[in-house]
Amino acid sequence: MRAGMELGLSEISVFLRLSAILFLVLTACLVGLDAQSKHIFYTERKATFKDLDALMVLVYVESAAACYNLLHLICKRSISTWFEGYSKWSLCLSWVILLVDQVAAYITFGANSAALQSAVFAVTGEKDFQWMKLCNRYSRFCIQIGGGLLGGFVASLLMALLSSISAFDLFRHYSPKRLLFLKSA
Repeated sequence: MRAGMELGLSEISVFLRLSAILFLVLTACLVGLDAQSKHIFYTERKATFKDLDALMVLVYVESAAACYNLLHLICKRSISTWFEGYSKWSLCLSWVILLVDQVAAYITFGANSAALQSAVFAVTGEKDFQWMKLCNRYSRFCIQIGGGLLGGFVASLLMALLSSISAFDLFRHYSPKRLLFLKSA
């Protein structure tokens, strides 16, 4: 019974990682490749993701998180088989995976939130800072950025689910009755 449950949890984890990679790459591509040109007062002005620092950070963070998840999928099986006989090393590996999963989830959510805040300023403008509205001139650019942000938040949610699965995978080794004591074999 227990082996079937772990196999199911492992399959769910792989599916969630593949889905997260898909949404992370989709977000990085939608935001990173988005550009629109307009003629404004006899000059051509081009809007790209490099115009807002938060969008630039978003592209880099989403790309790094996608690479991490891909490396995790590739290396997880081989590393766990190396440490299979060594329970202490396997436990340390589970702690590292949990911590890195949590860092990745928090950083992707933070980068998406910062990009969303910058996008709101691009839509509404800010008179106190003398920031003008951009989305009334570059509407296609803004719609594509909005789609990228939506994909980024879906990826953040998937990363949070992966982090909770990593936490379950780690803490199932500990005793439910005594704090941070390993279960007896």
